[in-house]
Amino acid sequence: MRVRVGTSGWSYNEWKGSFYPEDISSAAMLRFYASRLGAVEVNNTFYRLPRQEVLQGWARDVPDDFTFALKASQQITHHAKLGPEAADPLAHLLSVAEVMGAKLGPLLFQTPPWLKKDVARLRDFLKLLPMGRKAAFEFRNTSWFDEEVYEVLCERDAALVAADTGEEGKDPPLLPTASWGYARLRRVGYEDGLLEDWARRLTAPEWSDLYVFFKHEDEGTGPRLAARFLELTGR
Repeated sequence: MRVRVGTSGWSYNEWKGSFYPEDISSAAMLRFYASRLGAVEVNNTFYRLPRQEVLQGWARDVPDDFTFALKASQQITHHAKLGPEAADPLAHLLSVAEVMGAKLGPLLFQTPPWLKKDVARLRDFLKLLPMGRKAAFEFRNTSWFDEEVYEVLCERDAALVAADTGEEGKDPPLLPTASWGYARLRRVGYEDGLLEDWARRLTAPEWSDLYVFFKHEDEGTGPRLAARFLELTGR
């Protein structure tokens, strides 16, 4: 199992002194980040997709085995609600992101809390994705936590995101629906025992790849938690 662990984003001045050197420039942050962690989840693509030149620059700044996970545009998940109108913004995302080559990892589709289960809509949306393109779904309405949904995800090797927000009763089950796994550990802090439990649970399935991302916060604990998670998994 390849384990790729990181944080949601990297360009944070608040991390200077706790993770980054005090005198680091914004332009040097990604290179420094990638020397210590093997993946990053890009969340600002939810609001605006960068130009291809920007994505190419990011890809040049990192090692060959580094992975970018991109959060899909709100045009796809919140405005089109995974419906037919999502086809054009999805095609645009795929077209622009292809310049990252092998460094492009999973696409994260995070649906809004008010979007309820619609199996037919999900099945039709998955048909828009090229075969082999990794897609992870974080459903934020509990109606999606259903066997029908899991079966549809399994059919296309799409991952059900294992999310830990600390909100009781709202997080999805840790359930493998794909040959690979995707987790978002969103608490600001994790005691070592809890982190060890997550490391054990997330590496139990026979996944080919596992992607784990910690929350961004001003204190810079995310990178430390990511590094500790890798230690706990023996990677």
